[in-house]
Amino acid sequence: MSEEKVLAAMKAAGKPMSAGQIAEAAGIDRKDVDKAMKVLKAEEKIISPKRCYWEPK
Repeated sequence: MSEEKVLAAMKAAGKPMSAGQIAEAAGIDRKDVDKAMKVLKAEEKIISPKRCYWEPK
């Protein structure tokens, strides 16, 4: 699933990332990143330290 790719890209970066940066790093479409992030937010696996940036919890 794209959720694992998104989480892996975030962990590999080691810093908060925007959705566009995650899409580029994970090599997947931005729309898929947005869907995956919605799931990850609901599961409380990612947090936002600042507006529009996300990192693993």
